[in-house]
Amino acid sequence: MKILIISDTHGYHNNLIKVLDQVGDPDMLIHLGESESGEEYIKTLVECPVVMVAGNNDFFSDLKKEEEFLVKKHRVFATHGHYYQVSLSPERIRREAMGRGADIVMYGHTHKPFIQKKDDLTMINPGSLSFPRQDGRKGSFVVMEIDSNEEAHFTLNFV
Repeated sequence: MKILIISDTHGYHNNLIKVLDQVGDPDMLIHLGESESGEEYIKTLVECPVVMVAGNNDFFSDLKKEEEFLVKKHRVFATHGHYYQVSLSPERIRREAMGRGADIVMYGHTHKPFIQKKDDLTMINPGSLSFPRQDGRKGSFVVMEIDSNEEAHFTLNFV
């Protein structure tokens, strides 16, 4: 199973189209906020389930601010991250995810990619496809693959 994890597209979809050409058809797409009214368009680009949460600039969106769901055996907590001050530190969102019993937390907001496994919790921030802030300033995304043993593997990629 292949899951495409993106965030912070801010209404610009050119890099998302490039990513879909690069990775092929995902089995699921997760968007972690800041689609800025692009939700319906993004859903037309894929033929798979889509999970999306609202970001701090998604003013007119009906998206939820958080989602909890299963991917095979993995309990995922997904949010944009701004309610947990992720720009300062990932510690608060880590504690929240662990308190919810998640083994994977996904968030955006910082525009900087981050993958870390600590205390049986994997933290994923795919960075931003449209306005990256890390060194090199390349749009970034994460591909999550679930193997035949239902183990999750994460790969950080750049456009």
